[in-house]
Amino acid sequence: MRLRPSSLLPALLAGALALTSSLTTLPAATAAPATSPTASCFDQSVTGTVEEQRLDNGVAGGPSVPAEILARSGFDRQVSLFSHLLCAMPNRAAATALVRVQGELLWRTATYRAQHPQTAPALPSTDDRGLYWARISMTLALRQWQPHFSLGTAERAELIRSFEYASRGITSSRFSPDVKKILVTGFDPFTLDADIRIGNPSGANALSLDGQRWTVNDTTYEIQTVVFPVRYTDFDENMVENALAPHYRGGPQHADLVVTASQGRVGIFDLEAFNGRRRSVSSIGDNNNLWGGGTINAPVVSPSMPAGPEWLTSSLPLARMSGATVPAQFRTRVNTSVLEIPAGQTLPVRRPDGPTAGSIASEGAGGGYLSNEVAYRNTLQRDLLDPTMPAGHLHVPVLQFDPANKTAITDPTYEINRDQIVQGAHAVLRAALS
Repeated sequence: MRLRPSSLLPALLAGALALTSSLTTLPAATAAPATSPTASCFDQSVTGTVEEQRLDNGVAGGPSVPAEILARSGFDRQVSLFSHLLCAMPNRAAATALVRVQGELLWRTATYRAQHPQTAPALPSTDDRGLYWARISMTLALRQWQPHFSLGTAERAELIRSFEYASRGITSSRFSPDVKKILVTGFDPFTLDADIRIGNPSGANALSLDGQRWTVNDTTYEIQTVVFPVRYTDFDENMVENALAPHYRGGPQHADLVVTASQGRVGIFDLEAFNGRRRSVSSIGDNNNLWGGGTINAPVVSPSMPAGPEWLTSSLPLARMSGATVPAQFRTRVNTSVLEIPAGQTLPVRRPDGPTAGSIASEGAGGGYLSNEVAYRNTLQRDLLDPTMPAGHLHVPVLQFDPANKTAITDPTYEINRDQIVQGAHAVLRAALS
């Protein structure tokens, strides 16, 4: 029987629920191996993005690290199912429905997994890397897919965009009524050319929080989360605004607090006081090895950045949050240090206590990369749509492997480090609600 597009979405949703249960309850050791897409449906000569080309990368020429992460997190089965479902799509309408449903399923599977204990040899629940590599695998499948109907370049790009938004929590960040509403964001892993094994604890934190309810001082808070890509192109296409603006506007989805988060410095939870408008990092590119175009001497503004001032400030309860009790190897601080080009001058100057009047932002307190930019875009949306909103940025500590581990995808030090960073991030967020 061929399903009509109108009946296909409920059928896919029912299948998605069944798949979620199987993916999150079976230990990874029992998972069936992922099967390769059929040659008739996929053209593997189509080149993936730089991110997608890393799927085969190992350590020192060894086997694929992403493949091992997918297998040990159970997401390899979801990648395989997605490929098979794509080959069965009868038309664009059905494909559009499939992509949205499978993207949201991927997100919901990842957040469910993050909040439920896993059994070895599966990777621990707080490991964020399975979601990342599953998404990368599935966007590559969409890029190489050769359907039995006409699919133009723009239409394929829209399918990939839809999948990206759905699999990042953006399309499902819907709050329940009659609760206080908190929106928290994180980021994908990055600097993967330096170490393909890397995760991002800000993403792990987001997955652990999505859908959670906390009661603080007899008030119930619901948390929704989103994970952003480490890619300039998506920021230039206003992904941040598209994700955050609905929760700044009035109405039932209006949030009560918005915290963006990213990975920052070793050993420190940094509450960033000042956010700069410009990009200035020239030492690293993004996950597609594209550079932001600026330097500390000549910082640049994203071409899509809405009009706004050179500097914006956090409106989070910084003093209270910096007093949170975090695991002993970490500390918290309110970071006010920025790099500015003073008014009338041409070279940057470090200002420990924040920017001076008329200066150009070279680095916000959070630097000159996408961490600072998400913080600026967040607080700009606040100023444009709801200036009373508590909003700001948290840098969580760097997640590190055991120094002796140069090849394994995980180790006890890495796992304890990640769990304690997540624990500390929860404590800092809870302190904002006290």
